[in-house]
Amino acid sequence: MKLLKTALASFSLLLAAPSTAENTPANSIAQNPVAPSLDDVRAVSPALAHNTEKLLLNEVWTRPGLSPRDRSLVTLAVLISRNQTVELAYHFNLALDNGVKPTELSELINHLAFYSGWGNATASVVVAKAVFASRGIAADQLPPVAPTRLPINEAAEKVRAETVASNVGPVSPGLVHYTADALFHDLWLRPDLAPRDRSLVTVSALIANGQVAQVTYHLNRAMDNGLTQPEAAEMLTQLAFYAGWPNVFSAVPVVKDVFANRHKS
Repeated sequence: MKLLKTALASFSLLLAAPSTAENTPANSIAQNPVAPSLDDVRAVSPALAHNTEKLLLNEVWTRPGLSPRDRSLVTLAVLISRNQTVELAYHFNLALDNGVKPTELSELINHLAFYSGWGNATASVVVAKAVFASRGIAADQLPPVAPTRLPINEAAEKVRAETVASNVGPVSPGLVHYTADALFHDLWLRPDLAPRDRSLVTVSALIANGQVAQVTYHLNRAMDNGLTQPEAAEMLTQLAFYAGWPNVFSAVPVVKDVFANRHKS
């Protein structure tokens, strides 16, 4: 909690600092958006400034149902998957302060390339590189290209492969190939981001982008990987603020069915 309070205080200082937007050429702002100060926000929407400081930072982020580390993972998944780079530097720093390792951030970006698109992941690299440099995080502290993979669950993979081959194979054999080789025989077996955390950021990205059709499979996988129902429920609360209420409410019936079906089994 002390670490979170320190991080929140640093965010307040960031917001309170004078905005540099006035002295920045318009084309530079387009390429490297400047986070508005709290005074900037008040000048446009006093209610948003109040809700940012009092409701989001001092209340939502301190709720006990999800650790600060998990809240950072969820939030980064939203920002990266939706290419919302203005707040990325702050949230990369907050994630590191909340215990997310540089190796995990590196893997998170790589993971989200597959689940939200290459361009969104690439856009986040520019911000992450600057954060890493400012904190002395060098390339030799990041995951190797070809680590020793985690063991695969052969039974679960057989079911997944048969389902994908049956449903997707007649439409796109290439998609079947890369779903197996690139995702489930490689990406999901990389050891520097735990399977539970990969599931957490995947579900967060899916909900953030309104792709509820994939939530049933990935939420079940997340809970098989160790995400508890209370944590999944609180994940929705965090997502409402960063992905918007409509996206979360659209996912609620799917999440509700997952919870109900797991209680039956």
